Amino acid sequence: MSNSSSSISQFLLLPFADTRELQLLHFWLFLGIYLAALLGNGLIIITIACDHRLHTPMYFFLLNLSILDLGCISTTVPKSMANSFRDTRAISYTGCVAQLFSFLFLMVTEFFVLTVMAYDRYVAICHPLHYGTLLGSRACVHMAAAAWASGFLHAVLHTAKIFSLPLCYGNAVGQFFCEIPPILKLSCSDAYLRETGFLVVSVCLGFGCFIFIVVSYVQIFRAVLRIPSQQGRHKAFSTCLPHLAVVSLFVSTVIFAYLKPPSISSLFLDLVLAFLYSVFPPAVNPLIYSMRNQELKDAMWKLMTGCLSINKLLISKPVLLTLLLLAI
Repeated sequence: MSNSSSSISQFLLLPFADTRELQLLHFWLFLGIYLAALLGNGLIIITIACDHRLHTPMYFFLLNLSILDLGCISTTVPKSMANSFRDTRAISYTGCVAQLFSFLFLMVTEFFVLTVMAYDRYVAICHPLHYGTLLGSRACVHMAAAAWASGFLHAVLHTAKIFSLPLCYGNAVGQFFCEIPPILKLSCSDAYLRETGFLVVSVCLGFGCFIFIVVSYVQIFRAVLRIPSQQGRHKAFSTCLPHLAVVSLFVSTVIFAYLKPPSISSLFLDLVLAFLYSVFPPAVNPLIYSMRNQELKDAMWKLMTGCLSINKLLISKPVLLTLLLLAI
């Protein structure tokens, strides 16, 4: 085929199913996952924003993580749902560019935020006397801004490089959303090797961040095991283990997806891996973080009961006014 990227007006995404019944099943399944992610992350965002007791560095970074999770799942899932519902595979060229950029921006930023969260836990547990100095409000804002800016720069460079390559092998993307590896496979230019090298460098940088997280948690666990009280150890573990679980799932699937040997590559495996690092974490992260965090659970319960009380009050006032009018 001799098509170039300039002549491609749309791409064809990989469908999850071929039959109409399975397409509708995929639509409803993804709708449930998407609504769960919206509810869970939205509840965390509102709770942290409204409860002044949660205005601490740990919850500030958790707020950033929930915003990123909402953006990440909103970048990929709605388009896949719409395609299944309408029995189509198409995404416009502009839509593919926007999806790739948004996904890269949010995913890279999320990984940097997870790295900063590991540093936050390390300082809080290993150097508690210096916590207020090292992680003051200004320092937290600067670290969060650096994470977002780094993700944005990374996404701009990769997206510009990818869509400057000539695409000669059709427009069928071997994934359910626009991503770097399947689009690279459509390129017929040797220039894709430079992008592949840049991608390897990016993955190695991510692996360096992962090593930093692992070393931080080794120091954290050593410090926690020296805490004399069982209650203190439990509280420390309750704030660290959820973060470690999220990082492990995120990093392991991304590294395996991007660096796996071609001999074990298949469309089904690529779909499963992409689901595990793009859809699954945003849906389960709120559950992981709230399951062992009693402080966050209490704040959520307070928020929900407060909303219910307000709703009851708003409902009771019209009813009371109606009764008074009838009595008159």
